[in-house]
Formats: sequence, structure tokens, C-alpha cells
Amino acid sequence: MDTENVLAQMTAEEKAALVSGTNFMYTNPIPRLSVPSLSMADGPHGLRAQTGEWDNGVSQSEPATAFPTAAATASGWAPENLRKMGRAIAEECRYYGVHTLLGPGVNIKRNPLCGRNFEYFSEDPLLAGIMGAAMVEGVQSVGVGVSLKHFALNNSENFRFMGNSAAGENTMRKIYLKPFEYIVKHAHPATVMCAYNRINGVFCSENKWLLTDVLRDEWGFDGVVMSDWGAVRERVPALKAGLDLEMPGDTAICRRNILDAITDGTLPEEILDKACRNILNWVDKYYKPADNTPFDRKAHHKLAGEIAADCAVLMKNDGTLPLSGNEKLHIAGELFANMRYQGAGSSMINPTEITTPKDAFEKNGVITCSAEESDVILVFAGLTDDYESESFDRDNMRLPEDQLREIDELCKTGKKIVVVLFGGSPVELPFTDRINALLNMYLPGQNGGTAVYELLFGIKNPSGKLAETWPMWYKDVPSAKSFGKTLNEIYSEGCEVGYRYYNKHDIPVRFPFGYGLSYTTFEKSDWEHSGNTYTQTITNTGDRAGAEVAQLYIDGELKGFRKVRLEPGESVTVEITPEKEDDDNYPDEYIVSPDPPIFPVTLESRFNDLRQTFPGRVIHYIVMSVARRHARDAEKLPHGHEKVNKRKGALFMKRILENNSLRSMTMCAGKNMPYNYAQSFMELTNGHFIKGIRHLRKKIIVPKLPKDEKESSRR
Repeated sequence: MDTENVLAQMTAEEKAALVSGTNFMYTNPIPRLSVPSLSMADGPHGLRAQTGEWDNGVSQSEPATAFPTAAATASGWAPENLRKMGRAIAEECRYYGVHTLLGPGVNIKRNPLCGRNFEYFSEDPLLAGIMGAAMVEGVQSVGVGVSLKHFALNNSENFRFMGNSAAGENTMRKIYLKPFEYIVKHAHPATVMCAYNRINGVFCSENKWLLTDVLRDEWGFDGVVMSDWGAVRERVPALKAGLDLEMPGDTAICRRNILDAITDGTLPEEILDKACRNILNWVDKYYKPADNTPFDRKAHHKLAGEIAADCAVLMKNDGTLPLSGNEKLHIAGELFANMRYQGAGSSMINPTEITTPKDAFEKNGVITCSAEESDVILVFAGLTDDYESESFDRDNMRLPEDQLREIDELCKTGKKIVVVLFGGSPVELPFTDRINALLNMYLPGQNGGTAVYELLFGIKNPSGKLAETWPMWYKDVPSAKSFGKTLNEIYSEGCEVGYRYYNKHDIPVRFPFGYGLSYTTFEKSDWEHSGNTYTQTITNTGDRAGAEVAQLYIDGELKGFRKVRLEPGESVTVEITPEKEDDDNYPDEYIVSPDPPIFPVTLESRFNDLRQTFPGRVIHYIVMSVARRHARDAEKLPHGHEKVNKRKGALFMKRILENNSLRSMTMCAGKNMPYNYAQSFMELTNGHFIKGIRHLRKKIIVPKLPKDEKESSRR
């Protein structure tokens, strides 16, 4: 495509359409100029290509491989896993005709209660950056683009649509922006997705300092900046700030505002042209017809299991593991048969197949017995979707109470207890001293059961290391008192996030960052350095093949790492040369947004706030009926994985609607809830009935989309 030639021929109406998405997951085509439509789909740990009505469930999604989530893959400390996984996901994208995958998510794990932590890599910016870059490289090596997200400081869920992340520039640059910077400079992602929240009072979608001054001018990013779905507040200020593409689009108010601003001169056309140019270049580079060659489902399923096994963290072991196969085993815990293998929310995958621990045990002829007869009790525990999901933050860091009671009772039997743990983020583990072994699988993907079997029985040797600190108790977390409580999320701890905080203040933790056991033993020499190059020799001193991670810390911060795989008696010398970093110190003042009044409601109020008045409660009930309908549909399905996933989708929809704002809902729902509806709902809730009715009847007039113009001419 000759981008400049196409751009020169485009009308203002076509340009306004091009910078807006359509049909929820597509860019607008310009048929007159042979500009095709790009397809996007949710990631980041697999492909969610929706086939029917968008419901954030998976019952109408194409079958795809559910790989381990970022919380798991980061614990592998092996970028090659992410490259392999990225390539496999991209192959599935090509088969289904998807041109850009929405991921990876690289936001820092500031607090363990963040409901979306399972999608993020680490509390450490270097580890998050290296793992994220590897995934970007893997996906884009197959000709599929990525959307690096969520830029930036999107570290909580409760107020993500309207919240304000109040943080100083030094804190942002040293911690929260660093993984994005690393990936932009090393892996060159096709697109970057801006977050919903504000930073120091300014919405990310309108933040020129973030989207232009830092991302483009300092880091050299030359791709497309798109919004998260519904993250745009005012379209013209967003364009001026550097936001190219508004998603999901089909919002008449945004196109109307662009065209009016071009007409009256408040939006220079060269700014609109710049956004169009970025989008046209993206389309030109990544548009390809679907590859009709089916992807190898069995090979991808196998790869998912291999990655899960390589990333699992053995957190405690007194020699009980690995199992010899001669033990009498008793199984406890619902997650044995109903393994939690992925998180809940927009990243849910419709798996091509599922292998649970129960499936793997039965396949391999493992015989189990009632508890009194056993030598070892295997307990399969962890967080369920009721406790951890996109769209809300957890209330506490505890496991479900029924699981804690069960483990407590089993510990009283005097039998050896092995806990296999599932979940996307740390939990308090008060029983640690009373059990014999603890194997943490995180969320291991659709073939996690195979990985569990292989690790428990020593077919594979665990080698994962924690990519985040597991605190002793939630009260020990630096942001514990304020996290997720109000619209203002104040980053008062500065750069003291995760292990930086616990180490500096000498606070005991349950399991430290970078920790993980093995079935073999390793000997490490002290780090030596010549100039800026550091070396360490690692020797496998045990009797099993295994993997170890060399971790280089300078002044208490991770500066480099390398995973090595060694046979018994084998040695290797690791060489690490840390990248030169910006040593400047920046101002660390932050801006707190004034708390809005709960009443009267505004377009930025949480949707649940509408329930303060009778008209608001009626509106709330009608809108929430969508989620209730999906929940009813789920209950009609026969028992199985589809029913479970449909339930997850309905629950996610309920929670995301409750925490949404009227403004974000209209920006996300497009034709189903135009902007004048949001204005009407606000006025009706506030008791302004005449204004509310006027808005409801006031349709926003815009030209037909270019794709619709073509259909009209055919008729």
C-alpha cells in the first residue's frame, strides 16, 4: 500500500472512520481506496476469537490453546518459553484470520490483591520487560501484530474505569514504565494499548506526556496507539494527545466530534492525518488473508503442558516429593478434577481440550485410596473464579475458608501432606509448617494436569522461581491499608514495590522473590565481574538433570538473569552484562484528584451509584438484566467445561458492568448504548426528567461509514 497516496485521497469522513474501530474487534475498512479491515482478538495467553454475540464468555469463541497465564510463565524465568508460546498463538491467529493479538499485559504487580495479576508477569520491571519482549518477538515472528498493554499504571481493578493513579515521575520511570520501555525498544510491538485510568488526574487516553512525549519522542515508538475497550473520554483531546485508534468504535459521538473539530479548525487536519498514517502502515504490514492450514492442536496442547511443567514452583519439600509410585495416595480437594487452569475475564479461552490432574492420573494408572489407608495425602487447593477475576480486586489474601478447614483437618491425621496449589496470585499460607511439600502451579493452562503428574512423580524436575514475593500476611504489603479502597490510588511507597520493600525494611516473607526448589542440588560461585560484565559458575551437584536460574542483583535490584539446564555433574559459566540505565532522579510529586460527589451522578460515576434514586434503580435493573440473562443461559447447559466457562463469562459481565462508568459504557457499547443514552441515564437518575427524555430522543447524526456507503451503492 502506498500510504501517502491513500492518505492524500481520503476524505475527512473516511479519516474519522479509520481512527475508530467497528464491530467490536475490527478496524474500519475504506473500500473505495482498497483499505482492508484488520481483525483483533483478546489474548494474552491464548486466542479468544469471538464468533457470536460479544459476551466476554467463551461459549461462542473458536477453539484455541489455553496456555499458562503470565503469572505462571514468568515463574519459568525462561524467555524461550514465551517465544515458543507466542509463535504457537500466532499460528492460531493466522488460521482464524486474526491480525493482531491483544497482549501481552506487562503491568507491575504492585499489590497481590489486584484481580488481574494473573495476566501480568512480575513485581520486577526487568523480569516483566524481558518476558514480555520474548512473547512479542514470538507472536510477531509469524506476521501477527501485538498490542502491548495496559499503558500505564493500571495496577488495580475496582476503580479502573475512572480511578486516578497518583504517582511521582521517578516512581513511574523506575518501576511502572520500565517494562513498556524495554519492550518498545527491544521488540518493537505493532501497537500499544492505553489504559482506562488517569495518571495524576489526566486520563491515559488524553495524556500527551505519556502517549507522545515519553512513548514516541523519548522511546521512539512508531506504531499505533489504541485505546483499551471504552477507555476514550473525549475523542478530540485524545487525538491531540497521540491516541490513534479508538476501540471498540462505532461511537457516533466520537466521529461527530472529530468532523466538527476539523470544520471549525480546533483540530488541525495534520493531527488526524498522523493518526491515519500510523493505522494505514499497521494495516499494510499486518493484513494477510487467513491461513487455511490447520494448526497442530496436539502439538500446541503438548507445548502448553511442557511450559507449565517448566514454570511450576516447588515452594516446600522435605523429601516427600518426588513420589516413587509405590505410595498409597489419597486425593482431596475439588481442583483435582476441576483444575483451575486460566483466569476469568476478557482473556478466557475456549480450550481445544483439557487435561486435569484427574485425567492424567487415570491415564497413567495411578491408584488412590479413603484417607486412613494412605501414606501420602495430595490436596488440590487454590483460588477459584469467585475470588479472583478481571473487573474486581480481591477482598483479602486468604484461601477459601472451606479449603483452609479441610487442610487443617487433614494435617491432624499425621499423614504426609502435599499441597498442589492453583491460582493467579499469592495467598496467605498459614499451614506451611504443618505440610510436607507445596507445589505451586499458578494457572497452568489446559494441559496443566499432565504437568502436575510429571512433577509429582519426578518425570520432570521443577525449576520455577517466584516472579513475585509471597508475603507472610497481607498486612505486610506496603500498600495494604489503601489499595483498592477509593478512586485515588496513591503510590506513596514510591519505588519500594515487592522485594525492594521487604528487603529494605527487613520484613519476613513466606517465600521471597526468585525462590524455588528442585529435586537436585546446585552449587553457585560468587559473582565476579570485569568492567560491566558479571560471571557466575553453576554446577549440578545432585543426581538428577535440572535447571537453575542465575540471578544478578546490584544494590538490591535485579539486573540480569539466565536459566541454565544441567545434567548431573555438569557445570556452566553464565555471563551477564547489564544494560546501561538512566541514573537521573526525577521529581516524585503526584496529583490527587478530588473525590467526586456520590450524588448527583455524573458520566464518570460508577454504574452502581445509579441505585441511589428510583429512576436510577430502574435503569440499573434493566442494564444488569443482560448479565442475568447470560447467567440463566449458563444454567441451562449440561454439566461440563462449557457451562463452567459460560458461568465465568456471566459473572465477569455482572462485575464489569457494576464497576463501569456511564461514559465508558457508551464508549464500549457503541450502537447498543449511544452517548445520548448515557446522558439521559445521568439526568433521569438525578431527577431531571425533561432533560433525560430530550437526550433520549436526540439522535447523534453522522455520515455513513465507508463500508456502509459501499453497500448502499450496491443496492
